[in-house]
Amino acid sequence: MNNSSQGQATSARNFTRRQFIYSTALAAGAMGLAGCQSIRPGPRRISPNSKMNIACIGVGGKGRSDTDHCASEDIMALCDVDEEIAAPQRAKYPGAKFYRDWRDLLEKEKTIDAVVISTPDHTHAAIASAAIKLGKHVYCQKPLTQTVYEARYLRQLAEEYKVVTQMGNQGSAAPGLRRAVEVVQAGVIGPVREVHVWSNRPIWPQGLNRPEGADVIPASFDWDKWLGPAQERPFKKGTYHAFKWRGWFDFGTGALGDMACHTTNMPFRALNLGYPSSVELMESSKLFSETYPKTSKIKFQFPARGDMPAVDFYWYDGNPKDTEITPLRPHADLVEDIRAMQETVPDSGCLLIGDKGRIFSPDDYGRRSYLRLKDEKELTASDEHPAVLEVPVTLPRNTYSPDFDSAQHLEWIHACKGETTCYSSFDFAAKLTETILLGCIALRVGKKLEWDGPNMCATNAPEAAQFVKREYRNGWKLA
Repeated sequence: MNNSSQGQATSARNFTRRQFIYSTALAAGAMGLAGCQSIRPGPRRISPNSKMNIACIGVGGKGRSDTDHCASEDIMALCDVDEEIAAPQRAKYPGAKFYRDWRDLLEKEKTIDAVVISTPDHTHAAIASAAIKLGKHVYCQKPLTQTVYEARYLRQLAEEYKVVTQMGNQGSAAPGLRRAVEVVQAGVIGPVREVHVWSNRPIWPQGLNRPEGADVIPASFDWDKWLGPAQERPFKKGTYHAFKWRGWFDFGTGALGDMACHTTNMPFRALNLGYPSSVELMESSKLFSETYPKTSKIKFQFPARGDMPAVDFYWYDGNPKDTEITPLRPHADLVEDIRAMQETVPDSGCLLIGDKGRIFSPDDYGRRSYLRLKDEKELTASDEHPAVLEVPVTLPRNTYSPDFDSAQHLEWIHACKGETTCYSSFDFAAKLTETILLGCIALRVGKKLEWDGPNMCATNAPEAAQFVKREYRNGWKLA
């Protein structure tokens, strides 16, 4: 080898060695960066003897009691787009910093452990997802979300970030609901093939068209932030805010969203209902382009589940005080024993019909129930029925408060401290919400939906996709 060849070989060896060292350093740096990027915020460990730092978003209406039920902890921050509505809670919690934009709150309040969300339906998912991604525990009012996609997304996100979650269907905390679940699952009324649930909602305006024109926005109210991810529209006084939003497609979820998380809670749990195979609007009052109808009847069909048979699940809504309609309800023959017991059929109720008998709850929250076996003539309070006395207790009881709404919040607080688990965590609540919201989609599509649950799509109605996952307004994307 000549001198030139030796120089080239030496240079090549040196270059290769330098490149190796450099490449190794780059790889190590990249691995370190990747490691940093993979580290996501997680919830702070909270001792049972310590207080949580809580931020409450939406402090008017139900938000007032939601905040008060968490007053055993440190209420660090309050947020509401309406300063006038927020005034009572600001006075009650003077140490809490006030915000009008929940995004500012989450950015600036670094020491909060958890968030309570009591805003209109259309903002739930945006707030909850942002909080979860910061490692915050979340208590969110029902319905958990406004769309099926959002419910699925929050369930997966909560599992990924290992935060403690609870939805505000407070009947879940009541011992009567958990006992009814045990009774049904013990087979007291036999295999259940039919369920009927009815509600006295709506108690807000719906079944109407959008009013024309625009009104002056009050100085104390931030209309843009109230709209949040919803598409822009003119402000109209007394039309959407406060608590007149639930009947509008863009903001609420109608009677189903308001009450089905309560009234279908017990049968959904007791019968291990998952994804329905079909959902159909069977009957309704006049349909409108932007609001839910005043009354409707919807049929959900659930396939067999293990040793449980297929179930036909009927939902009815409509306000008996509304003189413009006759609310849709179960056929008189189905509720004859209920009428005999109470002299009238209550405005809301839940009826499970099994091969061996039936269970009826006259309570929106499932706190009380009555039982009648097939060889019996009358309904009997479930806790007094001989067949129920033999059913073992298999579910834990929430003993944190005799008030079931307070108990639901306290269960979440104790779960955040590692002392218990939440009976209505997003793992369950999101599945319940998904099913309920399919009824809202059926109302808007107007035909029977053949539903593919795992893939979140109606196999016979591609037009339903726009209601499964919605378009967010610029600046308000789902976190």
